[in-house]
Amino acid sequence: MTQAAPSRVPAALALAAAIGHASPAQALEQIELKLPLLDTTFSIRLAELRDPRSLLAGNSDLAELDQATQGAIGRRMVELFNAPLPLQALDVARQVVPAPLAQQALLLLSSLGGVDGLPADVSSEIVLQVLDRASGQGALTMLGVLQAIPGRTATVDLGKGVFLLQRMNGQLQTATRLLEGQPPAAVDPALAGPGGLAVRRDILNLPVTYRPLPLEVVVIRPAQQASGRLVAISHGLWDGPESFEGWGRHLASHGYTVFLPRHPGSDWTQQQAMLSGKVPPPGPEELRLRPLDISALLDAAATGELGLPPGLDTRSVVVLGQSWGATTALQLAGARPRSQLLQKRCRDLQDPQRNLSWVLQCSFLGATDQAALADPRVKAVVAVSPPMALLFDVEAASVFQGRVLLVSGSRDWVVPPGPEAIAPMARIARQGKQGHRLVLAGGGDHFNLGSTYDQGGGPLRALLLGWVNGAFAAGPGVAPGVGAPALLPPNGWGDGVLSLSDVSGRLPSWNP
Repeated sequence: MTQAAPSRVPAALALAAAIGHASPAQALEQIELKLPLLDTTFSIRLAELRDPRSLLAGNSDLAELDQATQGAIGRRMVELFNAPLPLQALDVARQVVPAPLAQQALLLLSSLGGVDGLPADVSSEIVLQVLDRASGQGALTMLGVLQAIPGRTATVDLGKGVFLLQRMNGQLQTATRLLEGQPPAAVDPALAGPGGLAVRRDILNLPVTYRPLPLEVVVIRPAQQASGRLVAISHGLWDGPESFEGWGRHLASHGYTVFLPRHPGSDWTQQQAMLSGKVPPPGPEELRLRPLDISALLDAAATGELGLPPGLDTRSVVVLGQSWGATTALQLAGARPRSQLLQKRCRDLQDPQRNLSWVLQCSFLGATDQAALADPRVKAVVAVSPPMALLFDVEAASVFQGRVLLVSGSRDWVVPPGPEAIAPMARIARQGKQGHRLVLAGGGDHFNLGSTYDQGGGPLRALLLGWVNGAFAAGPGVAPGVGAPALLPPNGWGDGVLSLSDVSGRLPSWNP
């Protein structure tokens, strides 16, 4: 997932998607916020949000609150509701709204309310009708979109919002309990410090048959004395190699050659093109295309097509990834996407394990049967914050052909550790000790575990180097299995800022 600033668009679209069909003559006039605990509602009249003077002269609950604060609240509310939305044109909406990723987001948000008691219906047709009506009044704003919704009164149940927040907090608590009393790994300068080799950074392009444009890849490698060992890094949704070049620089200074491909169907440039109306959001096919990107790079390196110095060994490779990139790494390590759980659980908004990453995972439905793309050259992976609980059948024996180190942040509310890391790894552990590990990063969230080129590798630099060193040193013993040798050193792979703890031996026997 991305580090881009959150958009105000989905909240307005969710209300639009929750309405059903109503008379075109009607227009939304009022929002009723159901307040938990107080057993009351708080009214907002949309006409009062046109300018601060309307609120000061109004009679809604918001107007009365604004009057009591001498207009302080009103100025901010009017500014918020009248600010232009990032979604500026209907051609953008026509690309974005019908896509599976957007539909999953609307499904979740529409659970918070409805209009005039009409049934919720996450319909792209209804959303586009609302936006078409709003765009006729000028630049799209939140107020304009709300006033274009048919019906008279919208209800937003803040109690349901509080429930969702409590559920999200609960999904973090399992990690907190596992970290209690667990001493973090110490810091060994031999792993945390830069290696002795100067590095160079190049950008190469590789034509591939399955994408319309060449695949761009950042290559970070030792200027001299490269070991010949290869590591690949896959970025997350609406991100890019830039966010992980620090990982590559740290590894390259210790002798490794590192490939960082830009996945063109789901990187930050795709996000910008989407917001300008040129392309739709990433489609389910990207679940298949991303592993193909890594495998294509390995093929090209093996044949010398990339023009790199000879001696690069592509027969044994380690892949690192973050967020969707971590999901890609798991696919390459042998995890098989399956549609069974997606079909069963994606529309259940009350599922106690539901979390924001399900928006992405559920959008993959329809592509899972073609996305089992294990690459036998990938002997080990590091998966940082992977959306995985619905996508992979972890109950199956021998889930992975490559050894897996899974890393999850204790404060990651996007891909929370309870349902997306601890529960799957606990189920895998019940099948027997295969040599896979789970490390929790105390204080880690979804966005602070990467590293740009100038950041020295970030908080995971020693952990990544320790695992990569161990994977290559193990030789044939790198394969998962009963009695597989440890890949991580006993200690020294910690960080001085975030606490890193291996909790593999403390995984619960119950389902978090």
